[in-house]
Amino acid sequence: MALVQTHEHETVSIYPYDDEQIDKICSLSGECVLMWSTKDGWPVGVMHAYVWHDGRFWITCAGHRHRVAALRRDPRCSVVVSGATAPPDSDCPRGTATAKGRAIIHEDNQELKDWFYPALAQGNTGFEKILDSPLRVILEIVPEKWITYDAEKAGRHFAGTIDEDELGPMLSSDSDRMPKYREKRFG
Repeated sequence: MALVQTHEHETVSIYPYDDEQIDKICSLSGECVLMWSTKDGWPVGVMHAYVWHDGRFWITCAGHRHRVAALRRDPRCSVVVSGATAPPDSDCPRGTATAKGRAIIHEDNQELKDWFYPALAQGNTGFEKILDSPLRVILEIVPEKWITYDAEKAGRHFAGTIDEDELGPMLSSDSDRMPKYREKRFG
């Protein structure tokens, strides 16, 4: 067991989620930030309720929204979920998961609406009826790469109570870029 040295708190790539934790945080969180780029290159994000199903994020909004036009132009996007948005009594991992992915825009797909709207409404029939409007589209975000941070694992590492084999490999942002940046900043 290793106690983290003072400067090592900046090394966060060694605290990844495994696939089961990613599935759990995405299943339990229920609220995400969907991010895309505007025509002039600005990154933008909006909070959304979502459903995690078959390893994909399912989100809805009106088809005339800027985000839909942007995703039609360039389907690359990101979705961020936090364990902090999960119900307090759930066994949700503490930390965050960011998915880099691509959006598929679904319009007028009744079969998709039939399972998605009830899943998103979670038994609230009034909300379900509001969802089923003529302008609404369903966004399917297909993750291609994950960036995760397991806060529980980091806390145990800082306290010196973790087995080293629980840590993930140090990614290049920490193994290569951080020392170069530290040298640049402090000589």
